Amino acid sequence: MSDVVPTAPEQPAGEMENQTKPPDPRPDAPPEYNSHFLPGPPGTAVPPPTGYPGGLPMGYYSPQQPSTFPLYQPVGGTHPVRYQPGKYPVPNQSVPITWMPGPTPMANCPPGLEYLVQLDNIHVLQHFEPLEMVTGFETNNRYDIKNNSDQMVYIVTEDTDDFTRNAYRTLRPFVLRVTDCMGREIMTMQRPFRCTCCCFCCPSARQELEVQCPPGVTIGFVAEHWNLCRAVYSIQNEKKENVMRVRGPCSTYGCGSDSVFEVKSLDGVSNIGSIIRKWNGLLSAMADADHFDIHFPLDLDVKMKAMIFGACFLIDFMYFERSPPQRSR
Repeated sequence: MSDVVPTAPEQPAGEMENQTKPPDPRPDAPPEYNSHFLPGPPGTAVPPPTGYPGGLPMGYYSPQQPSTFPLYQPVGGTHPVRYQPGKYPVPNQSVPITWMPGPTPMANCPPGLEYLVQLDNIHVLQHFEPLEMVTGFETNNRYDIKNNSDQMVYIVTEDTDDFTRNAYRTLRPFVLRVTDCMGREIMTMQRPFRCTCCCFCCPSARQELEVQCPPGVTIGFVAEHWNLCRAVYSIQNEKKENVMRVRGPCSTYGCGSDSVFEVKSLDGVSNIGSIIRKWNGLLSAMADADHFDIHFPLDLDVKMKAMIFGACFLIDFMYFERSPPQRSR
């Protein structure tokens, strides 16, 4: 009998309800229930999914990121729901540029011209500026230089002030800066202003382009020669001695066909290379987005390759640069 545990005396059910539930003066009040809920300690934070250190990727909803807009929530499965590739581009994401692998430095080669040593053909692609056609405001020209594998070799940017560009238009003096994949300026091309109001046969009216590589060190000039029916240039070394000759077509404004500028020897017998302005349809007829193909021998002196490259831009400004129409006030 020692194992019997004494219990409290039983009470009628009616008396227990009277002790636990005070009388409610409101008629027809709903019954109240005793809550047995006790708040426990806070739980541990849920770690981010595997493969996303530091949180969820951009575009996913997270309670810890109230600024993220909940586009959708995963409904099941072990893998998170992702955007369809190419359907929703990430903001401020630029298109990747594939550059030509950088060559090793070479003896007797100006720094930055090692790319041209490996090439016998390059493409000059001018950027299309729709703002010029809409506003009539002339902007600085920009060009992409690529090889046959569509790899970027150089970037050429015009550096001319706004007043000079819009006051002198296609006759403006300009400075072109050539940069490589590291953003280093490896070449500079300058055209001084030449008055065209006097006779075309006057030497002071002929256009000229100076090529410097590296900037500040002149390697040659591209000089215009007067001719009655075609474009003729001479490519000179740093001493202004003629080395090659460029001979253009009789008409550089051909519609629907390419314009070929032949690079020949001084005697005109040997064909060294060519500068071809490609016909791009309506872009060539109405807009300022030229495309040039430059061909030269692979074993040609790299400085002469740079001079043929520079002659392309003088030809572009003289014959294919179209200023946007100025609005009458």
